[in-house]
Amino acid sequence: MTDTITISVDAMGGDNAPRAVIHGASLALREHQNTRFIFHGRQEQITPLLDEFPELKAASTVRHSEVVIAMDEKPSQALRKGKGTSSMWMTIQAVKDKEADVAISGGNTGALMAMSTFCLRPMAGISRPGIAAIWPTLRSNIIVLDVGATIGADAQQLVDYAILGSALARCLFDDDAPTVGLLNVGTEEVKGLDYIREAGKILTDASGHGFTYHGFVEGDDIGKGTVDVVVTEGFVGNIALKTAEGTARQVGTYLRNALNSNLMSKIGAVFAISALKALRRRMDPRTVNGGVFMGLNGIVIKSHGGTDEIGYKSALNLSYEMARSKLIDKIGETMTRFPIKAALPVIEDEPEAKPA
Repeated sequence: MTDTITISVDAMGGDNAPRAVIHGASLALREHQNTRFIFHGRQEQITPLLDEFPELKAASTVRHSEVVIAMDEKPSQALRKGKGTSSMWMTIQAVKDKEADVAISGGNTGALMAMSTFCLRPMAGISRPGIAAIWPTLRSNIIVLDVGATIGADAQQLVDYAILGSALARCLFDDDAPTVGLLNVGTEEVKGLDYIREAGKILTDASGHGFTYHGFVEGDDIGKGTVDVVVTEGFVGNIALKTAEGTARQVGTYLRNALNSNLMSKIGAVFAISALKALRRRMDPRTVNGGVFMGLNGIVIKSHGGTDEIGYKSALNLSYEMARSKLIDKIGETMTRFPIKAALPVIEDEPEAKPA
């Protein structure tokens, strides 16, 4: 009998919540019958939706919260407004209290990161958490981080992201030594900003301790899948992510327009329907929905706020996989292998800081 995985869900997070969230959970449950859900939010909206999905209702608990964090609220405002009472905070708190294995929300990204950091605290030896994205490439899926948790970084923070990303790769790709590359303006060692070159030297010396350092990679290496993990700071990573999403939509629009441009194109599209469907599935961002908050004492998944039930199903499946593969344990194990991190003392729970 497979162990039960419990997912704590912010049912009110996202543009299409709570319907898309509940519907997505019903689809995820079909694929992982050993999943249990704790839904946080306005009970009067959640319960009627659960009535539409009897199997999901039997596997779910609803915890009422009247407070919902808006998508445009600043992180500091969200903390003051929702600490301890909002659906988002309660979702994270369930992981801290070990009632759930993983938390997921499609709500305000900044607020979710602030609450997650405040509630779960960063892991010992990790200075700043990051967001990891699963990225489809010509070779296979890879991991890119940070894609927007924090703006700016130094060499040590890039090294932290390499440790976190390689641990995630070990969970997802079943590879004991995933390849790691630093995103840079060129592959030559003399190129790039000082902190990137410094991080490269540290990773070169540490290569083999839980990952294989490939060296510098450029922007086109992301789409090629040159390495398993691409490391960058949040400003560049977020621009790369949004550029890739926009390019996928642009190519899709070009293709649709070309196939509908004349009668012969439409006839050709009929004969190529199978290939076109496969291409659409491959380019569908909903199938790789879900960013993993890395470096915290607990697993938090950020779903795209504007996605539908298919996207939520993908994010919930990712949540399930992260809990099943024991991501936090993998990160700890990777850090014990890493020369600089291995000697770090274990830090006990710190007293809670006051929100800014």
